[in-house]
Order: sequence, then structure tokens, then C-alpha cells
Amino acid sequence: MFATGCGIMVTSLPNVLTLSRIGVIPVLVALLYFHGSVTRWIALVLFVGAALTDYLDGYLARHRGEVSAFGRLLDPIADKLLVASLIVILVAIGQIGGLVVIPAIVILCREILVSGLREYLAEIQVPMPVSRLAKWKTTLQMVALGVLIVGDEAGPALLPVDLIGDTGLWIAALLTLVTGYDYMAHGFQHVTSDKPTPGAEPPAARRAETARTETERGG
Repeated sequence: MFATGCGIMVTSLPNVLTLSRIGVIPVLVALLYFHGSVTRWIALVLFVGAALTDYLDGYLARHRGEVSAFGRLLDPIADKLLVASLIVILVAIGQIGGLVVIPAIVILCREILVSGLREYLAEIQVPMPVSRLAKWKTTLQMVALGVLIVGDEAGPALLPVDLIGDTGLWIAALLTLVTGYDYMAHGFQHVTSDKPTPGAEPPAARRAETARTETERGG
């Protein structure tokens, strides 16, 4: 029964769309390793399709009544894997270089920090909703990365494509700092608080209780 339920959960359309964002990563990496206008544009089409699934999976899950814990877990993971992998490969092929590596590092560090904070807050049952500014940051970040996928190598000769993408990445990094600070300020209120969250037992208390139980059993 568990296997059947798990299979239905994984193969629901919203979760398939979410999984597709992870599945497209090795294809994007392979395409960007080959220099050429055609491969760059194919990579852009795949990236845009993957980015659109970030909206579609949530929309379909809500409207089809298929919201699941698996989907809520996988959705942010898929987003971060896609963005992090793309940034790393763009740095590796030299599309992101020089000082523009700084905003790339800022974005990656923020993703790691927020992921760790979300994990902790989920453990003590404290929600951390996505702010409107964070959504704008994500949109700008995706646009900038899409522009950099094409780059001057495959983009229109009349447009400074690299400069547009680099500028977008810098702005996204600034928004990343702002939203990251907001998230950390919200999260650390609970991290530094001595009062337990209603309905949730602190992790330390759970560990102490577990150790006490194991000691009693051993005795």
C-alpha cells in the first residue's frame, strides 16, 4: 500500500513537472559545454521551460487538489539545484567571470543559508513564507541567467548581451542580500528564543528525552 501511494504521489502531474526541473540539469550542462549558437539557444529553451514549471507545478497542485508533502519538499530543492548547477557551469565555461563571480557567490551562499534556516524552522513547526520581494528576486535572477546562457556568443550582435546578463545578476544579488537578511532576522527570532514554539518540542528536548528513554531501557 505504501509503495502504491508513493508511486501515485511521485507520478502526479505537478510532481512530474517539479522532477523535470531536476532532470533537465544534466542536459543543460552538456549543451553549455559545447560552444555554438544552436546549443546555446536550445539550452535557453530548456531553461525557460524548466523555469515555467516552477509556476505551473504549484498552480496545478492547488487546482487539481494534489498538494502533497512530497511536492512541498521537492519544489524548493529543484529550484536551488537548477540555479546552483547553472551558475556553476556558467562559471566553468567562462560565461560568468571576473567580478561577476561575486554576485554568483552571494546568490549561492544565500540559497544555502535559507535552506538551512528553513530546515530548522520546519523542525520546530515555524512557517517561513516567501515574500513578494523574494519572488521578484527569483524572477530577475532567472531572466539574468537566461540572458547569460545565450551570451554575446549567440545573442544579437547589436545588443550587449553579456552586459545585460551581468547587470541583472548584480541586481538579483542585491535583492538576495535584502531578502536573505529579512529571512535570517525572522528565523533567528526563533533560533535565539528560549521559549518553545507552541505545539512543537525543541530539538534539544527531544534528544534529551530520547537519551533518557534509552538509558531507562538499558537499565
